[in-house]
Amino acid sequence: MGHWEFLQTMPTDPLDMVSDLVKMGLYKDQQLQVADKVNAYELRKALLLKAAGKGDPKREKLVLALAKQAGGIENAFAAAFGPEAGLFFADTVRTSGATRREFLRNIAIGAAMVTLTNCARPEDPGTEAVDEAAAVDVSNLEKTDLKIGFIPITCATPIIMSEPLGFYEKYGFNAEVVKMPSWGAVRDSAIAGELDAYHMLAPMPIAMTLGLGSTAFGMKLASIENINGQAITVANKYKGQINGPADFKGFTLGVPFPYSMHNLLLRYYLATGGLDPDVDVKIRAVPPPDSIAQLIAGDIDAYLMPDPFNQRAVYEDAGFIFKLTKELWPGHPCCAFAASDQWIDTNPNTFRALNKAIIEAAGYASDPANRSEIAQAISDRAFLNQPTEVVEAVLTGKFEDGLGNTLDVPDRIDFDPYPWQSFANWISSQLVRWDLQGDGQAAKAIPEKGYDTVGEEVFLTDLARELAQEVGLNPPSDIYRTEELEFDTFNPEAPDEYVKEQIDKYGV
Repeated sequence: MGHWEFLQTMPTDPLDMVSDLVKMGLYKDQQLQVADKVNAYELRKALLLKAAGKGDPKREKLVLALAKQAGGIENAFAAAFGPEAGLFFADTVRTSGATRREFLRNIAIGAAMVTLTNCARPEDPGTEAVDEAAAVDVSNLEKTDLKIGFIPITCATPIIMSEPLGFYEKYGFNAEVVKMPSWGAVRDSAIAGELDAYHMLAPMPIAMTLGLGSTAFGMKLASIENINGQAITVANKYKGQINGPADFKGFTLGVPFPYSMHNLLLRYYLATGGLDPDVDVKIRAVPPPDSIAQLIAGDIDAYLMPDPFNQRAVYEDAGFIFKLTKELWPGHPCCAFAASDQWIDTNPNTFRALNKAIIEAAGYASDPANRSEIAQAISDRAFLNQPTEVVEAVLTGKFEDGLGNTLDVPDRIDFDPYPWQSFANWISSQLVRWDLQGDGQAAKAIPEKGYDTVGEEVFLTDLARELAQEVGLNPPSDIYRTEELEFDTFNPEAPDEYVKEQIDKYGV
């Protein structure tokens, strides 16, 4: 009997098969230990993606595509079991939690759904075979129980999604992402060695390694988490009054951290309008989760922040999106995966595997077809704690701007893990230009050490390329490129000349 014919003989009531499955030893006590953690979304992912997908993103995508062809998850279950399949989701969302029998029944339905996805008719579209991923060797990991710090913003998408979507598990990790309150807390925690690795702003590993804003502490930027993905958002009371950088004169502006792309890009933009960012405006560090409250209270007039807080301001009718940072620098870096020199030296194999998991997740997130699924996964209270429609608007680029416009900008945020050395040189050039500490330390240390040396010491470009190739991505072979910004072009071979040109042109 063929698979499809066998499927036709399956019972229409899942309860009829539960006792037989238990007797056969398919479900054991350890499986029940996760029952109290399971909700409708997590159970669906755990049963369909992990069982049918086997940790392979391409295979997982096929499973979801099959369910979509059936008209959604509920219809796919109904195709196997009839109307009673609806009980699967009804039980999982009971606030009292699942009983042993309910959980076993739900497992049984999930197992049958796996059968459905693996036994689709050969002639059905989209059911072509997908090669199973080769087993990942996890025997050499120095450490498998990990804690990774993150700030709840969409920039951290690859780091966050790797927990619920199984990328950490695939590489042998029992990894937990730990929500941090601010970038200062991330920096201090890294120096104290409290967690294993971190979501960081791209300039932070350079600043920390050089001792800018903190005690010198060696950090490595292992891979880029996101490119683009930020915006300048302005309080609603200024609608119709902001047309360019000069109109921000006298404003109090929020950025998430001094050593951030947000601060550097905001300063770059303001200067093109003839404003001195240290004189004509006040730039204040504001933890991203606090940004909307401060905007509503009038403590700040506008901010350049990571999403979803730009989109959330529109959602709350608190502000409007004035300018996406991709307009200032298409493809600019923002956040990164980073770990300390000390931790890497102690756990070299773990570091390599962890970076590889996150790079693979970034590759998965780079596909627009996966963005809605990812938005659902990371909107949860444990992660971003945001309305799914807000996160989805950011990730898909289909959004309202708060000015009555509906926009479609597919690369509003994107995910490319490759850490170009030209990124590092531009960041260093702006640390020199703006002297954020006011003591000239960056202007002295970076040129003396050499821009290229600083970048190569902190940005692990070669390793990122190697790991990206191993997971099937196609990273560049070059490490430098000319960066095209809105108001100028950055030649990474001449960063000092670039800074001089900026100061000569704009006076700051």
